[in-house]
Amino acid sequence: MADLMHTHRTGYSKMENNQQDIPVDKLVFVAKHFGISVDDIIFFNEKNNVPNEVSMEDTAVLEQLKLINELDTEEKNILLKLIETFVSKKRFKDYLQKNIAAL
Repeated sequence: MADLMHTHRTGYSKMENNQQDIPVDKLVFVAKHFGISVDDIIFFNEKNNVPNEVSMEDTAVLEQLKLINELDTEEKNILLKLIETFVSKKRFKDYLQKNIAAL
C-alpha cells in the first residue's frame, strides 16, 4: 500500500499506527482505490461496521477534497486552521450545552 500511495514504508507505518496524520491527497487516493468515501475512512471506527456505498453527497465531498488538494501548502494550512477553529467552536458549544443542561 505504501508503494501505491507513493509514500515511504516508515511514513505509511506511522499513518497506519496513528503516529502521523494522513495528508488529504493520500486520504483521497485511498478512498478512490477502495471505492469508498473519505467519510467512511475517517469515521469507520465510530460506525463500527462495513463502509457504505459511495453516495452523491460523498462524491461532492470527494470533488471538494480534490480541489483542496490542488491548493498550495500555505493555502491548505490556512484552510485546515479555519476548519479546526469551527470544529473547536462547535465542540465547545456542545460541551457548554451538555453541562448547562446537567445543572
